[in-house]
Amino acid sequence: MAEVWQAQALAQAIGSRLAVSGPPELRGEALGLTELAGRGCGVLDPPELDPGDLRAAQLTKLDDARETLLCLGGLLGEVGIALVGMASAAADETTYWQCMEAIDAADESRDRVLEMLRKLAAREEVLPGDIQDSPSGV
Repeated sequence: MAEVWQAQALAQAIGSRLAVSGPPELRGEALGLTELAGRGCGVLDPPELDPGDLRAAQLTKLDDARETLLCLGGLLGEVGIALVGMASAAADETTYWQCMEAIDAADESRDRVLEMLRKLAAREEVLPGDIQDSPSGV
């Protein structure tokens, strides 16, 4: 569960960073990701970590929003799969429902990441056409 919490905290940090300084068309979705990932952290008990062990705190910059989102989407997908296994093997009802809520949060966060990737792809499709359609060709 500590790794699931770490992944949600990382998603929250990436969302926050993109909301502040990412491409303008991603900022609303990024803010939503921050909120969803925060909910994902909130349904789990925070792990006892030394400050240096918090991976989200190690995030310094996002050079490539697309690559970051692709990796984050993959991570959130893996988290969801791991949580399904954990829920199936849960020894008590509390753990089972905690896993179910965390699955929901990871899935919603991943949906938000996929939407941001679609927006980036749409932007990339529009940019080359804009250049070709301009009167000066530049």
